[in-house]
Amino acid sequence: MIRDDNNSVWVSHSSMNDYLKCPRLYFLRNIYRNERGKKISIAAVPLSLGKAVHDTLEGLAEYKAEERFSKPLMETFEEHWKKVTGKFGGFKTEDDEAVAKERGRNMINRVCQNPGPLLNKTVKLYDKDMGSLLNFYLSPKDKIVLCGRIDWLEYVPEDDSLRVLDFKTGKNSEKKDSLQLPIYALLLRALQKRKVTGASYWYVDKDDAPMEVELPDIKSSAIKILQIAKRIKHARASEQFSCPRGRQGCFACKPFESILNGKAEFVGVGEYDQEIYML
Repeated sequence: MIRDDNNSVWVSHSSMNDYLKCPRLYFLRNIYRNERGKKISIAAVPLSLGKAVHDTLEGLAEYKAEERFSKPLMETFEEHWKKVTGKFGGFKTEDDEAVAKERGRNMINRVCQNPGPLLNKTVKLYDKDMGSLLNFYLSPKDKIVLCGRIDWLEYVPEDDSLRVLDFKTGKNSEKKDSLQLPIYALLLRALQKRKVTGASYWYVDKDDAPMEVELPDIKSSAIKILQIAKRIKHARASEQFSCPRGRQGCFACKPFESILNGKAEFVGVGEYDQEIYML
């Protein structure tokens, strides 16, 4: 089915999480545009740290397995850190940035010393229009498109299968009811033919190796995700995006309301053309 971008509702792990936290947050992050026609975003230290580390590690997949670590990985990290330095990355002081950057360096060093699956063959999937943003019609009837980016796909030549690897840079473990792996499973089933034989989270802030996790059930995953997606589609059609706590707002939407109320500092324009603000 040819994608109808103008009349389809796109859902992802992050957008569905936004909606489940607070419909108002979903609106402000995913739909709202200011008087300049720009979406808005908040500079946050954990996100900036995560982006620098992810971009460094995911970039390794662009090289052949035997050439992957020929360039010092720390040099690549330093290059990516330049994109999140200062207020643009949410750092209020040089000391704050130094602490976060040191955490990032430690993560990169850990991977360099324990490359594990990153030494093996990998598979890169691309959409001809959206690049690494994989997508397909979860429901052609409802015109709902499911999309997502997968950090790493390890290729297992023994049985021509794939293993999913997701890098985690935060301090908290992924929740058991997370939609991330179910979304990956659905994307991989729809967009390629190889069997998925394993999945792991790699908490690079503390673990020297990935942690195996159970593969999600495809059928129940599709049902659960489609239910949430339909709720989002209904909210968009009815323009109902109220915060559950009313006009006082909640922890999730209040920071974005601060931008609308002129209580945040503009620090620049992001790579997706959104305006970045610092609280």
